[in-house]
Amino acid sequence: MTLKTHSLRLLYAALAAAVLAGCSSSGGHAPVLERGAAEKKSVEPPVAAATKKTAPREKDWRPQVYVVQKGDTLYSIAFNHGLDYHEIADLNGIQNPGMIKVGQEIRLFPDNTAAAVKPVPETGPVVLEAPIKSLPKAAKLPYSEQAVAELEKMQAVPHKPEPVAVAKVEPKPEPKPDSATNSAGEAEEDMLEWGMPATGKVMGEFSESANKGINIAGKLGQAVVASAAGKVVYSGSGLRGYGKLVIIKHNKTYLSAYAHNDQILVKEGQSVTKGQKIAEMGNTDADQVKLHFEIRKFGKPVDPGKYLPLVKS
Repeated sequence: MTLKTHSLRLLYAALAAAVLAGCSSSGGHAPVLERGAAEKKSVEPPVAAATKKTAPREKDWRPQVYVVQKGDTLYSIAFNHGLDYHEIADLNGIQNPGMIKVGQEIRLFPDNTAAAVKPVPETGPVVLEAPIKSLPKAAKLPYSEQAVAELEKMQAVPHKPEPVAVAKVEPKPEPKPDSATNSAGEAEEDMLEWGMPATGKVMGEFSESANKGINIAGKLGQAVVASAAGKVVYSGSGLRGYGKLVIIKHNKTYLSAYAHNDQILVKEGQSVTKGQKIAEMGNTDADQVKLHFEIRKFGKPVDPGKYLPLVKS
């Protein structure tokens, strides 16, 4: 064996020892491959629920809390906000409806604020890391034909790590609101069948600031009937300027009021049907025998002419 050949083989042995030592100290992770990455690069966001195409509804203007002003009564507060004064009294722990003070805060609606639910963050792809395999530390081996052969074999066929599967968690789409149910609930509020509360000559024009309804002239004792089905939420003479008054709550949106009666024939809490006789026409707190009739939406007076087949003579 020549000196040149012997030196070459010693060089191979030294390189083999260096390669083995480098493999043991690198500590690198095996590359992670994602299955299906070529087909889909990212998770598509859930499809948003379709926007309902319904007619715009009037916004409910009523506040959560009302501050009592001079001249207010619990009856007037309830009437002007389209509510049942019994419910307001219960909500605020008021035993005597006549005992409220200026500046007092009156809650109009129950506090339905539920505890805030923290949203669950979207879970991204979970990557399973390949276990780190450590190779035995290289040791200095004596020169041999076998060591040289092993080194040449390692250089010829590099080790290829096996791909590791990636577990992916698909985000659950948010539940879509039942638009049919919501539309039905909104439609129910406007599907009341209104009828004339009394027969007679319609006097005056509707005005939101002055005459907040219509006046129907008639005879003393003439029948006054419910314009639509609902529940009697007020029966009495506690609202100034209305005389003997009946208020019917039809749903969450509408009230109707029947003022200046001579006799009231229904009680608070009583359910009535459309056309049912609820009072007899009179002139209490009025200059003549007449029925003053109002329709209120969220407590605000609206023109009864938009709901009733008025015939002015």
